[in-house]
Amino acid sequence: MQIKQRPVFPGGIHPTDGSDKELSMEAAVQPYWPETVTILSEQSFGGKCRILVNPGDSVKEGQLIGEPDAFMAAPLHASVTGTVLEVKEVANQGRNILACVIRREEKHAEPDAAYCHEPVNIHNISREEILKGLRDGGLTGMGGAGFPTHKKYETDKPIDALLINGAECEPFLTCDYRLMLENGHALINGVRLLLKGSGAQKAYICLEDNKPRAAEHLRNILKQAGESGVLDADEHVEVKVLPTKYPQGGERQLIQAALSREVPMGGLPADVGVIVSNVGTARAAADVILGQMPLIRRIVTVTGSVKHPGNYLVPIGTSVRELVQLAGGVTVEKNRVIAGGPMTGPCVASDWKGEKELFYVTKNTSGILVLPDSAYEEQPCIRCGGCENVCPAGLVPYQIDFAFLEEDYDLCEKLFASECIACGCCSYICPAKRELTVRTRMARDMVKQRMRERAVKKA
Repeated sequence: MQIKQRPVFPGGIHPTDGSDKELSMEAAVQPYWPETVTILSEQSFGGKCRILVNPGDSVKEGQLIGEPDAFMAAPLHASVTGTVLEVKEVANQGRNILACVIRREEKHAEPDAAYCHEPVNIHNISREEILKGLRDGGLTGMGGAGFPTHKKYETDKPIDALLINGAECEPFLTCDYRLMLENGHALINGVRLLLKGSGAQKAYICLEDNKPRAAEHLRNILKQAGESGVLDADEHVEVKVLPTKYPQGGERQLIQAALSREVPMGGLPADVGVIVSNVGTARAAADVILGQMPLIRRIVTVTGSVKHPGNYLVPIGTSVRELVQLAGGVTVEKNRVIAGGPMTGPCVASDWKGEKELFYVTKNTSGILVLPDSAYEEQPCIRCGGCENVCPAGLVPYQIDFAFLEEDYDLCEKLFASECIACGCCSYICPAKRELTVRTRMARDMVKQRMRERAVKKA
């Protein structure tokens, strides 16, 4: 008898046994409101905003304080009510970025809105209103690079499927999992809004099979919505459970696993009729369109070698140093602090003892991870082919590595370095401990720069 295999993508790895997630999976989200916030004018790389306020100005929670000044930027809003103390450059992950420092002077009052507790009727909300909300509310991708959400939904390409990414495949991180458990109704209402905004026929909430409670919870909410008659006839939302495998949460991998479609080289999800949004973005869509509150806060996982791993709901601009202290501080002297997950997140500090600031929470800060430091030396490549076997983009990382070290960028381009997704699988699997991900990503960036320069010359 032939057993039908569940759909997956090529390559990938299983980096952990699940014990990493267990550190914070059962930690309910705790709200935290700091005395001051430092809101960066650049919430994602290249996404600069022009600050509209000055020191001494009074601002209200949700007030517009920054206008987009670049393609990758989304509007910026005050995350607390208070007074602007300074507008100055601050060090953030190795770069100096202009920031607005606000002293909080009022307590946050959590609205008791219906959309947070039950499925609501969205029949009278037009697609145009939804797109305007996504644009004016400052929504960005909250699980990746922070791309402005409205730009995805304003595509002129026909979209027939919307994927809501709840895979959360990065080890240690559980902020999306807790959101699905604790904010399920707001999430479902946000998914319905994004479905209407996309023009697609169906939305799939995609998560891995290591999150059965979340899948069951969301299915129960959808069942309730169907039985109550709130869902319109053209609202088709399905919870799709996929095998646990890293990097399931990558856009291309998720599309391939969920829909068996392959995004062409150099293409975007819209080229195959798909839009992908994170569960956090969907929840934020409900907040801005149904709650009239722009994106000013998010859930962040603080985990690893800290005394009390947990999940925290914080305003944008919260000090990461404060969050680590809130989690009880680091528990190992020789450590590395990572912004995000261990596979793709950058190391922001080594042997950190809490004496200096790390960075400030942005719209796409999913976690802060503290790991014990582990020293190793790169060894010569043994041509085992492990990196080729696990690469979800179908590349041969060790060959790109050699070409990059030889500064042979023509060969890097011929080896399709431009398609690297910097997932970290190649470095993880390499027995020689070579920095394959770092150099393949650098080769990718170099190749893309050369391609852009050629396009400009042709124009």
